[in-house]
Amino acid sequence: MNNKLYGKLIFELSHPGRKGCALQQLPASHHSATDLPAHLLRSAAPRLPECDELTVARHYTNLSHDNFGVNDGFYPLGSCTMKYNPAIDEEVAAIGAFAATHPEQAMHHDHPMLRIYTQLRQALAELTGLSEFTLNPCAGAHGELTGLMIIRAYHEHRGDAARTKVLIPDSAHGTNPASAAVCGLEVVEVRSLPDGTIDVSHLEELLSAIGSEVAAMMMTNPNTLGIFEPRVLDITAKVHAAGGLMYYDGANLNALLGCCRPGDMGFDVCHVNLHKTFATPHGGGGPGSGPVGVRKGLEAFLPLPYVMVDAEGRHRVLTRREERPLSIGSIGAYLGNYGVLIKALAYILSLGREELRHVGPLATLNANYVKEQLRDTFLLPIDRVCKHECVFDGLADKSTGVTTMDVAKRLLDYGYHAPTIYFPLLFHESLMIEPTENESKETLDAFIAVMHKIAEEAQSDPEMVKTAPHSTPIGRVDDVLAAKHPVTTYWKSLEK
Repeated sequence: MNNKLYGKLIFELSHPGRKGCALQQLPASHHSATDLPAHLLRSAAPRLPECDELTVARHYTNLSHDNFGVNDGFYPLGSCTMKYNPAIDEEVAAIGAFAATHPEQAMHHDHPMLRIYTQLRQALAELTGLSEFTLNPCAGAHGELTGLMIIRAYHEHRGDAARTKVLIPDSAHGTNPASAAVCGLEVVEVRSLPDGTIDVSHLEELLSAIGSEVAAMMMTNPNTLGIFEPRVLDITAKVHAAGGLMYYDGANLNALLGCCRPGDMGFDVCHVNLHKTFATPHGGGGPGSGPVGVRKGLEAFLPLPYVMVDAEGRHRVLTRREERPLSIGSIGAYLGNYGVLIKALAYILSLGREELRHVGPLATLNANYVKEQLRDTFLLPIDRVCKHECVFDGLADKSTGVTTMDVAKRLLDYGYHAPTIYFPLLFHESLMIEPTENESKETLDAFIAVMHKIAEEAQSDPEMVKTAPHSTPIGRVDDVLAAKHPVTTYWKSLEK
């Protein structure tokens, strides 16, 4: 855009005395600031930009054009499942009776919102093969922490407090070891085989050495390489035999939806990312939700508040520890991110039992199509059928010096969001592509053609790829400098 005002900060568009609105001057008696403690009052007025309304409107409209979302184009972000959110789900959650309900109101006994809460719990239990769910956790990692707290409480209740170690594969999501550490548990890494699956022999060695100290093993299946663990039943049986529990990281559940269930694979505790598998907003697009499910026998450890349903089908919210003595207690305010829960239930109900069966197979079909079309141009380190995502180790031809980072940056010039790069850590130039079950063959073919085009450019004009992007408002940034010396405010940048 050839506009000298475009790309400026709102502070740079400011002019002293310029106004966009006129506010009525309130009498001194209405100034609530006088009721605040002195240490909370400003000593000087805030340094805010002074702009007219039209300048503000154009500024933020232009900024919105620079944003990229799944409604704008293909978003092949591996492991994060950035898929399209059906508009009907957003409309249902926006209904006034839902959006305007205060949490305190919804906590009243037998409120209609509690019946929605229970309906979603029952749907998730059926889809995962587990006994009962809590919808209180507000994100995937929050769900991991909640699940590990349940596992720890279970062992302590049995008088087995020595179980303080968690087995985690080296290909796991980074939140797995972080959640275990926050829960006060010690992480023990389990090696992977060259084909990306868990080294069961190494697992056996660990269980033989520290089996009596193992609280649980955390697994993502399919794993972060998009590979299904073929010996999952053997793994869960071995951990159970050692006295540990199995935790299922539901980040990749969309690959299995309609095909198989974590409970049937032997998992005892599981979190589900509603903001991934069940098409609710994710990341910058909105709040998350990480419900946690447990097998039969672990329900008493679920957190508070706890929604109970009596024999007559009436709902009651239990909030006191005396009512649920084995509960791990409260892990957040009220009953979670309720707007997200409504969207997820609307998604489940709109698809129904029959259509949900297609989610996993279509995700798998799309990922394998992309993998097969790119395998001659990009290095495929594990040559086997994948599930929802495929992982390459950069370009097949390394002689040009074009890296995975360069490929990702060049994709921006063609109007695509970049895939996940340099994760998983098993490969030096990891490039993880997840097309999701929603994308059409035409969209995938167009993306594949661009990937081939970039590979050709790496041969004919490698410097152009290495200096990409060229068409975005901001070019290649210095990531290291930005991380080490972030400038977080406009005024701070001026003072420097």
